[in-house]
Amino acid sequence: MNTTSLYILKAKKCLYYVGMIVFMSLTLVNCAKRGSPTGGPQDSIPPVFIKSEPPNFTTNFDGNRIRIYFDEYIKLKDYQKQLIVSPPLENSVISPQGSAAKYVNIEIKDTLEPNTTYVFNFGQSIVDNNESNPFSYFKYVFSTGDYIDSLTVKGSITDELKTKPDEFVSVMLYTIDSTFNDSIIYNERPRYVTNTLDSLTTFEIGNIKEGEYMLIAMKDEDANFTFQPNKDKVAFLKEFITVPNDSSYTLKLFKEVPETKSSRPRHSGSNRITFGVSGPIDSIAINLLTETPPNFRSKITQKINSDTLYYWFDPKPEIDSLVFEATGPTYRDTLVAKLRTPKVDSLRFSSKTGRTLVLDSPFEITSNIPIEKIQDSLIRVIRDSIPLDYELLLSERDTKLSLSFKTEEKTKYSILALPGAMTDFFGNVNDTLTYTSTTKEASDYGSIKLTLVNAKNFPYIIQLTDQKGEVIQERYTTNETVFDFTTLKPATYLIQLIEDTNGNKIYDTGNYLKKRQPEKVIHYGEAIEVNASWSLVPTFELKD
Repeated sequence: MNTTSLYILKAKKCLYYVGMIVFMSLTLVNCAKRGSPTGGPQDSIPPVFIKSEPPNFTTNFDGNRIRIYFDEYIKLKDYQKQLIVSPPLENSVISPQGSAAKYVNIEIKDTLEPNTTYVFNFGQSIVDNNESNPFSYFKYVFSTGDYIDSLTVKGSITDELKTKPDEFVSVMLYTIDSTFNDSIIYNERPRYVTNTLDSLTTFEIGNIKEGEYMLIAMKDEDANFTFQPNKDKVAFLKEFITVPNDSSYTLKLFKEVPETKSSRPRHSGSNRITFGVSGPIDSIAINLLTETPPNFRSKITQKINSDTLYYWFDPKPEIDSLVFEATGPTYRDTLVAKLRTPKVDSLRFSSKTGRTLVLDSPFEITSNIPIEKIQDSLIRVIRDSIPLDYELLLSERDTKLSLSFKTEEKTKYSILALPGAMTDFFGNVNDTLTYTSTTKEASDYGSIKLTLVNAKNFPYIIQLTDQKGEVIQERYTTNETVFDFTTLKPATYLIQLIEDTNGNKIYDTGNYLKKRQPEKVIHYGEAIEVNASWSLVPTFELKD
């Protein structure tokens, strides 16, 4: 072997060893990366749209399949809520579902209308497969006619009884033509629809044809694009709108009062029939139609804090059913209760107040059977072995007993009901009842002195609520502007003011068919944090 060949051989070996060293180094680096606890930088880039077949904004569309391509694997997240098709299509099949792909596939199985612009608004449903980064608010648009409709309707959503409206509120347009009537929202889908999605209170319906429309918003619980008053909130404008225009519309969501009606009655206790009621429970009347003996007695009570009525009767007739007539303002029905052999109700009492008595609040006792008679002389309110004067009130259709008496700070009170103090509907009497409850110091509570400024549209209902909207305290005024809310437990509170337009001292919601808007509710701008011993003096300025 000559010298030149030897050098070439050595060079090849050197390159071989260098190559092996580089390969092993890269392998070790890759292994180190795979084992790294940090995992490297997180992907935050959303998918990139590449193309669609047919192209976006296609006119004279006559196909039944659309594909939308991306630069990476994507999946559809919550597309049942996020995807809005306008005008609505019932039978489209969208994929991928549950898996990943580099495209979205749309199969249209509906008959498309001629000369109509269709919009598939994906909201934030298209996300990458690894980190779920959304490709936000992508719209695929096509027209079965010669051009794409391009007009828009914009606005915002409010909720009269909430500081922020619900998420995923549908906003709809119905065409005003010779077939239109007010009941269309109960049984027909809208012409155009959009959705406020999960974080917005504004809306924009795009790609609309010129014309006259009815504008509706709806919290569509079943996502069927039709109004179900017992489930859905609704908002409407009294007047139709004309497109195009530059107006921005405000839609106020409300829940209608359900029609008063009763469900089928149930024999739930030996001498008790249970009626479930929808709508205002005080507006329903229940009358027995079955003939009964002369000594037959009955009484109706309401289960506390519920939509249930109890029909108590005595004696139990020797028949297999009782027939009732239930009536309401717009409702009448004949109902049959099949009689069985359920267990006998036994008289029970419980303290609604518990072990802590709020200063200046009554002590409350509830019974499971209506009380017919009370002997005041057998009921005692005791403080330090000294009987106190009290006032007694039987309410809630004779199942709640309220004892009002003067209270002091950090004081224990005993409530004693001796045997026979209370007699129920069937003549049963109580055994000895003893309850103990203690007040706290006044400094354990906070207070709010609220002042209204620029108050003009009296009367008002002023409500202090918790963060869920439950009314804690309420005031009514026809001219006063300063209100004290005392003995407040440390918590976060909200204040809302209702313009009581009809002066009936309750909030009146709206009604779509009657074209009645809900009474105006004004929310204090921010939540109020109340701590023990705090005395807050907020000012509520009402704007013209």
